[in-house]
Amino acid sequence: MNNDLDALDLRLLDLLQADASLANQALAEAAHVSPATALRRVRRLVDTGVIERQVAIVSPQRIGGLSVIVELTLDRQGAEHLAAFEARAVAETAVQQCYRVSPGPDFVLVLWLPDMAAYHALVQRLFTQDANVRNVKSFFATHRAKFEPAVRLPGPAAG
Repeated sequence: MNNDLDALDLRLLDLLQADASLANQALAEAAHVSPATALRRVRRLVDTGVIERQVAIVSPQRIGGLSVIVELTLDRQGAEHLAAFEARAVAETAVQQCYRVSPGPDFVLVLWLPDMAAYHALVQRLFTQDANVRNVKSFFATHRAKFEPAVRLPGPAAG
C-alpha cells in the first residue's frame, strides 16, 4: 500500500475507478474540492504510477469472440526460462493478462480472441512451437457473471 495516499487521493481514485470519463469539473464537485486541487492531485497520481492508465472497457458480449483462461506449466523453470516465456506471452495482443503463479502452474493467462481459428493460431505460435511448454490447460468462458477491474481501496472511500 502506498502510504503517501490520503483520504482525498482515495476519494478521487474511487470516483475515477467508477467513471474515468468524468471531466475535471465534475470530478472536483463529486470529491468536494476545487477543480485546481482535483487536477493537481490526479496529475500526481498519474505521475507517481498510482493510476497506470485510463481506458475504455469494451463489452465482449457486444463484440463477440472467445474469452479463454489458460493454465500453463513450463518444462524448465529457471528464471531465464520464465522470463523468456513471459516476454513472448505479453507480446501477443490476444493475451489480456499474464500472471506468474504459485503453487500449481507457472502461468495463468487471460486471452480474448475473435474466433476458434485465431485461438488455434495462437496455440501454435505460443504453446506448441515452444519446446519448453510442458502442459497447457485452456478453459473457455461460457458466461461472465462479474467483471470488476476496480481495486478495493482502504478506508471510508471504499464503498
